[in-house]
Amino acid sequence: MPTSTISYLWCDTAAASDFRAGVSLHSHTNQSSEALDFLANFGNQFPAMRPLLSRMERRAEQVYGIRINYAASYWTPPMTPRLAFDLETKQIEKLGLDAMVSISDHDNIKAPMLLRSVPSARQIPVSVEWSAPYGGMQSFHLGVHNLPSASATEWMAALGEFTANPSDARLTEILASLHREPNVLVVFNHPLWDLYLIGKEKHRFLVNEFLQKNGAYVHALELNGLRNWNENREVRRLAEKWNMLLISGGDRHGVEPNANINLTNAVTFTEFVHEVRREKRSHVLFMPQYAEPWKHRMLQSTIDAVRYYPEFPQGSRNWDERVFHPDANGAIRPLSELWPNGVAPRAMRWVVAMVQLMGRGLVSGGLRMAWSDSDQLRLALGEQE
Repeated sequence: MPTSTISYLWCDTAAASDFRAGVSLHSHTNQSSEALDFLANFGNQFPAMRPLLSRMERRAEQVYGIRINYAASYWTPPMTPRLAFDLETKQIEKLGLDAMVSISDHDNIKAPMLLRSVPSARQIPVSVEWSAPYGGMQSFHLGVHNLPSASATEWMAALGEFTANPSDARLTEILASLHREPNVLVVFNHPLWDLYLIGKEKHRFLVNEFLQKNGAYVHALELNGLRNWNENREVRRLAEKWNMLLISGGDRHGVEPNANINLTNAVTFTEFVHEVRREKRSHVLFMPQYAEPWKHRMLQSTIDAVRYYPEFPQGSRNWDERVFHPDANGAIRPLSELWPNGVAPRAMRWVVAMVQLMGRGLVSGGLRMAWSDSDQLRLALGEQE
């Protein structure tokens, strides 16, 4: 019988005292390509920004001959693999625990492979967040942790081949093969997030159909550190319905460390995998940042994406070095290389300045108060139900 325990550090400051290690699952580095849809959504969430975004789009086409293509463009998180590894490690060590960090960028394993050259990170698992098409209209994000080092490249080729030519039957075959790898952990990340906006009912139907076909090969459902309370409560109920384990997944993209971790007495990451897969035990600890208003945290994450980091390596410092878009010939290039004289358009600078302003002083404090909801903390993840 799966045993999922959930603790909240702001309620119990000694929650980690009986454990040896903390595990950071599901975080992203500058090796991860992220869709730019959030910009369009940002304009919808904050109507005052929409005119600026529209003007920016018109000017890009009129002056630079480039029609803004959100689908073909992407951004990368600001943190390098080493910076991300250190950030997650330090948060866990502050709790007096040994740290295990599993970085899972979108559809590539570059970050863990690069980190294995760093002495302090040689034991880092080879992990990935795989975007797996399903049902002809949706894509599910699956955290695949601790791939065998000797065959990780071959596994990535197989996953990539499926993504290019998906079929539901082949997906089951791949998940069954991953399940046969005794040290691999497969997690259904943010299962109730309707990524392609196909509609709540359609998405829930596909999730349940997927779990009916493949639940035996998925080892846990993720409580996501960047999704809201209501969604995570529903994931908890989904886990009860399918008799599945719950596990943490911070999904960090910016410079805030993961908002939840797993607590364990395992000595190695492989032992932790066995604890989840064989013993079916998981203890999730939510960190204090998760208690902050969700909308405020989303704003902070957006601000992190466009902030200037002078201390970071060259190529990761300014936002337009981390955003990529097709040029007039269709070649993908950083935006910093597309501006005449290297200077972003005025409308673009205004948009970025407005986003940054929302994270400062009185503006940020006022938004935080407007978005606060004490009932969310009282209800937590529905333990009182």
